[in-house]
Amino acid sequence: MKVILLQDVKGQGKKGEIIEVNDGYARNCLLKKGLAQEGTAQNLYVAEQRKKAHEAKIAQEKADAKVLAEQLKKIKLTVKAKGGDNNGKMFGSVTNDNIASALQEQGYNVDKKKIELKENIRDFGDFEVTVRVYPEITATLKITVVRA
Repeated sequence: MKVILLQDVKGQGKKGEIIEVNDGYARNCLLKKGLAQEGTAQNLYVAEQRKKAHEAKIAQEKADAKVLAEQLKKIKLTVKAKGGDNNGKMFGSVTNDNIASALQEQGYNVDKKKIELKENIRDFGDFEVTVRVYPEITATLKITVVRA
Protein backbone atom coordinates (compact mmCIF):
# COMPACT_ATOMS: atom_id res chain seq x y z
CA MET A 1 0.00 0.00 0.00
CA LYS A 2 1.26 3.48 -0.84
CA VAL A 3 1.23 6.04 1.97
CA ILE A 4 2.36 9.64 2.31
CA LEU A 5 4.31 10.29 5.50
CA LEU A 6 3.02 13.21 7.57
CA GLN A 7 5.94 12.98 10.02
CA ASP A 8 9.42 11.45 10.04
CA VAL A 9 9.16 7.72 10.75
CA LYS A 10 12.31 5.96 11.88
CA GLY A 11 13.31 3.23 9.45
CA GLN A 12 10.73 4.28 6.83
CA GLY A 13 11.35 7.80 5.63
CA LYS A 14 10.98 11.52 6.15
CA LYS A 15 7.97 13.80 6.15
CA GLY A 16 6.38 14.23 2.71
CA GLU A 17 7.87 11.08 1.19
CA ILE A 18 5.68 8.57 -0.64
CA ILE A 19 6.57 5.04 0.43
CA GLU A 20 5.28 1.53 -0.17
CA VAL A 21 4.56 -0.48 3.01
CA ASN A 22 2.61 -3.60 3.96
CA ASP A 23 -1.17 -3.14 4.24
CA GLY A 24 -1.31 -4.22 7.88
CA TYR A 25 1.53 -1.91 8.95
CA ALA A 26 -0.11 0.97 7.13
CA ARG A 27 -3.60 0.45 8.60
CA ASN A 28 -2.65 -0.62 12.13
CA CYS A 29 0.32 1.63 12.78
CA LEU A 30 0.91 4.51 10.39
CA LEU A 31 -2.68 5.54 9.62
CA LYS A 32 -3.99 4.83 13.12
CA LYS A 33 -1.30 6.97 14.82
CA GLY A 34 -1.62 9.79 12.27
CA LEU A 35 1.91 9.33 10.97
CA ALA A 36 0.77 8.91 7.36
CA GLN A 37 -2.19 9.27 5.07
CA GLU A 38 -3.41 6.84 2.45
CA GLY A 39 -1.89 7.23 -1.00
CA THR A 40 -5.03 7.88 -3.04
CA ALA A 41 -4.70 9.55 -6.42
CA GLN A 42 -5.79 12.92 -5.04
CA ASN A 43 -3.50 12.72 -2.00
CA LEU A 44 -0.55 11.75 -4.21
CA TYR A 45 -1.24 14.70 -6.51
CA VAL A 46 -1.41 17.11 -3.56
CA ALA A 47 1.84 15.69 -2.14
CA GLU A 48 3.62 16.13 -5.48
CA GLN A 49 2.41 19.75 -5.71
CA ARG A 50 3.68 20.45 -2.16
CA LYS A 51 7.04 18.93 -3.05
CA LYS A 52 7.34 21.09 -6.20
CA ALA A 53 6.40 24.23 -4.25
CA HIS A 54 8.97 23.40 -1.58
CA GLU A 55 11.71 22.87 -4.19
CA ALA A 56 10.81 26.17 -5.89
CA LYS A 57 11.01 27.97 -2.54
CA ILE A 58 14.46 26.49 -1.84
CA ALA A 59 15.67 27.48 -5.32
CA GLN A 60 14.46 31.06 -4.76
CA GLU A 61 16.18 31.22 -1.35
CA LYS A 62 19.45 30.03 -2.93
CA ALA A 63 19.21 32.63 -5.69
CA ASP A 64 18.55 35.39 -3.15
CA ALA A 65 21.48 34.16 -1.05
CA LYS A 66 23.84 34.27 -4.06
CA VAL A 67 22.79 37.85 -4.82
CA LEU A 68 23.32 38.87 -1.19
CA ALA A 69 26.73 37.17 -1.12
CA GLU A 70 27.84 39.09 -4.23
CA GLN A 71 26.66 42.36 -2.67
CA LEU A 72 28.48 41.65 0.59
CA LYS A 73 31.73 40.89 -1.25
CA LYS A 74 31.65 44.34 -2.88
CA ILE A 75 31.08 46.50 0.19
CA LYS A 76 33.67 47.64 2.70
CA LEU A 77 32.12 48.00 6.13
CA THR A 78 33.29 50.44 8.79
CA VAL A 79 32.76 49.49 12.44
CA LYS A 80 33.35 52.03 15.20
CA ALA A 81 34.82 50.92 18.51
CA LYS A 82 35.91 52.76 21.63
CA GLY A 83 39.59 52.90 22.39
CA GLY A 84 42.29 54.85 24.19
CA ASP A 85 43.71 58.12 22.89
CA ASN A 86 46.90 58.36 20.79
CA ASN A 87 47.20 54.82 19.45
CA GLY A 88 45.80 53.33 22.63
CA LYS A 89 44.28 49.89 22.80
CA MET A 90 40.66 49.08 22.03
CA PHE A 91 38.26 48.70 24.94
CA GLY A 92 36.78 45.20 24.60
CA SER A 93 36.44 43.69 21.13
CA VAL A 94 34.33 43.84 18.00
CA THR A 95 31.67 41.12 18.09
CA ASN A 96 29.25 39.53 15.61
CA ASP A 97 26.54 41.79 17.03
CA ASN A 98 28.54 44.95 16.23
CA ILE A 99 29.12 43.79 12.65
CA ALA A 100 25.46 42.79 12.20
CA SER A 101 24.22 46.17 13.43
CA ALA A 102 26.67 47.99 11.12
CA LEU A 103 25.37 45.90 8.21
CA GLN A 104 21.79 46.71 9.20
CA GLU A 105 22.59 50.44 9.09
CA GLN A 106 23.63 49.98 5.46
CA GLY A 107 20.43 48.09 4.63
CA TYR A 108 21.64 44.47 4.73
CA ASN A 109 19.65 42.18 7.01
CA VAL A 110 22.12 39.53 8.19
CA ASP A 111 21.66 37.51 11.37
CA LYS A 112 24.55 37.83 13.84
CA LYS A 113 24.73 34.02 14.15
CA LYS A 114 25.70 33.76 10.48
CA ILE A 115 28.81 35.93 10.92
CA GLU A 116 31.90 33.85 11.63
CA LEU A 117 34.96 35.40 13.27
CA LYS A 118 38.19 33.39 13.07
CA GLU A 119 39.56 35.15 16.15
CA ASN A 120 38.40 38.03 18.30
CA ILE A 121 38.94 41.45 16.78
CA ARG A 122 40.77 43.40 19.49
CA ASP A 123 42.67 45.90 17.33
CA PHE A 124 41.97 48.75 14.95
CA GLY A 125 42.56 48.15 11.25
CA ASP A 126 41.32 46.03 8.34
CA PHE A 127 39.94 42.52 8.78
CA GLU A 128 38.13 39.86 6.75
CA VAL A 129 35.07 38.14 8.14
CA THR A 130 33.14 35.18 6.72
CA VAL A 131 29.37 35.47 6.43
CA ARG A 132 27.44 32.21 5.95
CA VAL A 133 24.50 33.46 3.86
CA TYR A 134 23.04 30.00 3.11
CA PRO A 135 24.31 26.56 4.22
CA GLU A 136 26.65 26.18 1.23
CA ILE A 137 26.99 29.85 0.21
CA THR A 138 29.50 32.08 2.00
CA ALA A 139 30.79 35.59 1.43
CA THR A 140 33.96 37.27 2.64
CA LEU A 141 33.23 40.69 4.12
CA LYS A 142 35.96 43.30 4.47
CA ILE A 143 35.61 45.45 7.58
CA THR A 144 37.60 48.37 8.89
CA VAL A 145 37.62 49.02 12.63
CA VAL A 146 38.05 52.72 13.51
CA ARG A 147 37.95 54.78 16.70
CA ALA A 148 34.56 56.06 17.77
